[in-house]
Formats: sequence, structure tokens, C-alpha cells
Amino acid sequence: MTVGASPPPPNAALWPDDHQLTAFQRRVVEAVGALCPGELVAYGELAEELGRPGGGQAIGNVLRAAPGLPWWRVVPADGRLYCSHAPVQAPLLEAEGHRVDERRRVHAGERGQAVPNRRSPASPRPGTM
Repeated sequence: MTVGASPPPPNAALWPDDHQLTAFQRRVVEAVGALCPGELVAYGELAEELGRPGGGQAIGNVLRAAPGLPWWRVVPADGRLYCSHAPVQAPLLEAEGHRVDERRRVHAGERGQAVPNRRSPASPRPGTM
């Protein structure tokens, strides 16, 4: 694993240098590492894409432990940043063209790239309108 210049997420507890990734951890690292600036994905949506429906918390556990990932591009399904994450995550998302309102909700920005088969967290879920 390569340590990047990205700031660690709040409450990070990095793996020891000799940590051997599980297959699931490797898939999370690869998927999140492949997110381009402006792309957003929800924890649960990513878990489902990786074959772990309901595994959003497991995604968060990997993001807290794996150094150098763009963890800020993974957000809750409702688009509202966690209180503990918002002070660090909001400026990073804003730098990528998104807007974060006073209620910590992310609004996908004009510079945000479309993500195939993914919804922006600010988009309504199918069947809710």
C-alpha cells in the first residue's frame, strides 16, 4: 500500500505496515483508489457493488485503516456528512467542485464527474418521488 498526501479520516487507526489485506479490503482499496476527483459514492452502494450488501460499516472500517485513499469521496447515502468528518471532509469535497450546505449535506457540483451506475448522494433514490 502506498501512503499518499491525503489527510487521514477522523478517528483513523491505520493498519500496521505488515498488514496483509483480505480479499474484501483489497477490493475496497482498489475501488476507492480508482475514484476520480469529483466522483462520489455512498458507503452502502459501494458495499453492494463489492458483493457485501449491508456492508457500509465494513467500508468505513477499511477507510479508517487504509492510508492514502480519497476517503472523502465516500459519503452516507443521504448525502449528509458525519459530524466528526465534516470539518475535514467538507473542504476536500468543496475543492473538488461540490457544495456542502449548513446541514452538512453534499450537493454534487458542476465539476463533479458522472459515475456510471452510481447516483450522487444528493439525488433522490428510485421510488421516493
